[in-house]
Amino acid sequence: MNVSFAEDMRRIDETVVKDYGLPAIALMENAGRRTAEEAAAMIDGAADKVFTVFAGGGNNGGDAFAAARHLMNMGARVKLFFTGEEERLSEAARAMHDALRAMGVEIRPLVSDRDWDRLRVSLRFTDAVVDGILGTGTHGELRKPVLRVIEEINAAGRPVIAIDIPSGVEADTGRIGSIAVRAERTLALGLPKVGHLLGAGANAAGQLLVDDIGIPRALLEGEALRQSLITREAAAKLLPARARDVHKGTCGRILMLAGSLGMTGAAALAAEAALRIGAGLVTLAVPERLYPVLAAKLTEVMVVPVPDEGAGCFGGMKALEAALSLAQNMDAVLIGPGLGRKAETSEFVRLFAADVKVPLVMDADAIAAFQGHLDALRDLPQVPILTPHLGEFAALLGKTVDEVEDDLLGVAREAAHAHQAVFVVKSACTIVVYPDGDAFFTTCGNAGMATAGAGDVLAGTIAGLMRQMESGMTPIVGVYAHGRAGDLAYEYNGNGLVAGDILELLPRALKELTNTMV
Repeated sequence: MNVSFAEDMRRIDETVVKDYGLPAIALMENAGRRTAEEAAAMIDGAADKVFTVFAGGGNNGGDAFAAARHLMNMGARVKLFFTGEEERLSEAARAMHDALRAMGVEIRPLVSDRDWDRLRVSLRFTDAVVDGILGTGTHGELRKPVLRVIEEINAAGRPVIAIDIPSGVEADTGRIGSIAVRAERTLALGLPKVGHLLGAGANAAGQLLVDDIGIPRALLEGEALRQSLITREAAAKLLPARARDVHKGTCGRILMLAGSLGMTGAAALAAEAALRIGAGLVTLAVPERLYPVLAAKLTEVMVVPVPDEGAGCFGGMKALEAALSLAQNMDAVLIGPGLGRKAETSEFVRLFAADVKVPLVMDADAIAAFQGHLDALRDLPQVPILTPHLGEFAALLGKTVDEVEDDLLGVAREAAHAHQAVFVVKSACTIVVYPDGDAFFTTCGNAGMATAGAGDVLAGTIAGLMRQMESGMTPIVGVYAHGRAGDLAYEYNGNGLVAGDILELLPRALKELTNTMV
């Protein structure tokens, strides 16, 4: 499924009217009906229930008017408040407004103190709220009356369904300028918006529902949209079925350069993740001081010591020569988990990345090695895959986390193009962004995955898929499988899950994908 910006949906809506001959009021009617159905489902039915509906002056308000009518037809009592101006309503929204008036519905403006008193009383006794105040055109600070309405809605603590996007959320970024409605459910019209998935907008949206509202499928699936959701079906299509005559050598020979004194766990998690996702042979190169620990811990991984002059970290020409020699016969390399950030280690990373010819995944400390050396990324012999969390991503670009979060997708796209790298930016909604601008949003994952080592498992998962499929697409499948394994782990352990739980459930997530292909 594609993901849209606000302008994308405006263009699609215009095309529906111009090229398909469907009037705007037909889409508004469908949006209202589906909103009413989901609002009723949210509280187990509409009959004899009270709904407080808030309508703004745009087409989002027209959708709310239509929803109010459908709720009444379902046997609900409706209290309707209007924050817009009648004379500025569109033709379709005015028709919905006038239909309610013809039904004898009082559409209350918010002008006097009495109006605000009525609003508070209505919210006190309502069963649910429908938010149709602002649509996808919201930017920056809100008008004071609208801000006040949102404060009242949030203070009431009633279940809220937002039409298209919670009022106050910027559709293109997920940014909240001042305040936003906290919805239990959001019904996205046509397509999900970027703001549903990123930043504070993801929290405000609650459970995200999507309905096409009658828009022709060809428009929603158009190739002009450069953002997509990573669904199970999408991930399964990218993962070829494994032939019966494969052997370990044809399922991926993966080299990992990981670990330093005191950080052996990251190396172990990444290496085991590659095996759990189906790689045939995994070689873990570690500083020789760490070799006894990891060789004893890992039975299925081939652990190889690299000269470290007793320092317990990567660095120096002997280590570089050994690492490059190991990489020659590999299908892919992962470098970074638990490496540490000593100057000699960072130099080792940059020299290794500049010389290695096979697909390269860089995580954690390997990414940090390029802080202040961003130009070197573009000159690498391959297009590297970088897997930073928000803090690492911001530090790499010389920005603050707040600056990055203000427009995460835009910043990631700019970085991927400028530095010719694939960025897998880990956040509440992990995104995969390619140098050509294509972007993919995960549909899996949960708050319990905010735990040490989860990123190491993801990096190992992506690397482990190399050779099993087209290498450039491994971040998409890796992100999905990792998130799905995390969701399975959450079912058992909730917020107490650890990275090892994700690791153990990777095979099950992989099996689900292969079963989807059948």
